[in-house]
Amino acid sequence: MIGIICAMEIEMKKLLEDMTDISEVKHAGLRFVTGKKKDKDTVMAISGVGKVNAAVCTQIMIDLFKPEIILNVGVAGSLTPDLNVTDIVIASQLVQHDMDCTALGFKKGQIYGSGERFFPANQYVVDKLKESIDILNSEKEKKGEKQIHSMFGTIASGDLFVSEDSVKKKIVAEFQAVACEMEGAAVAQVCVANELRFGVVRAISDSANESSKMDYGEFCRQAADTTAEVVNMFMTRV
Repeated sequence: MIGIICAMEIEMKKLLEDMTDISEVKHAGLRFVTGKKKDKDTVMAISGVGKVNAAVCTQIMIDLFKPEIILNVGVAGSLTPDLNVTDIVIASQLVQHDMDCTALGFKKGQIYGSGERFFPANQYVVDKLKESIDILNSEKEKKGEKQIHSMFGTIASGDLFVSEDSVKKKIVAEFQAVACEMEGAAVAQVCVANELRFGVVRAISDSANESSKMDYGEFCRQAADTTAEVVNMFMTRV
C-alpha cells in the first residue's frame, strides 16, 4: 500500500480523481480515503497545516494502514531564483528550520535528545520520483508541451508561512534549503522513527518573499495540479 499525505484539500483534490473502490475511515478527526490508484492499494489523508498535524496524521496512517511507502505531497515556497511557480522540488533531505535548542548546545534544527538534524528521503522513492519526471518530460516533448522543471535538494519545514525575505535568507544561510513548507520534516521524522520508506515532492506555489501573497490561490492550484501529474506517474513505477 502507498500512503499519500497532503496538508490541504486543494493539494489532494486532483489526486483523488482517478481513485476507485473508495472507502473512508475517520480517526482522531482525520479522514483517511482508501482505494485503488493506478491498480495499487492506496490510502490518502489531509493532515491539516503544520508539523503537529502532519506528525499525528503520519503515525495514524502507519498504525492503521501499514503502508510500504509514504509520500508527502503538496506545495512549497521557493528559496532560490532557480525555482519558479509550478516547478517541482524532490526532497533529498528535510529539516525543521524552527527547531532551536542552540542554548542547550544543539545545532539549529537538531532534534533535542537525538543526533538527528536532517532526515534523508529514501533513495528508492527519490529515484522513482526522478524517473517519473523524466518520463513525463519525454512525453511532453513529443507533444510540444511545456516540460516540468525540477530540482533536488533540501526542504525546510516550520510552523511559519514564510512571507518575508529576511526569513528566507536566514533559512537558506543556515540549511542551504531550496524550498520551505510546513509539514515535510515532521512526516520525515515519523517515517524515520518507524523505519518506513518515504519521499517528499512539492510544487512551487510562491516565491517566499513579500510578493508571494499575490494570486497565491491560483498559483497553489496550478502547483497542486503539477504534483498530481508526478504522483500519478510515480504510482505506475513502484
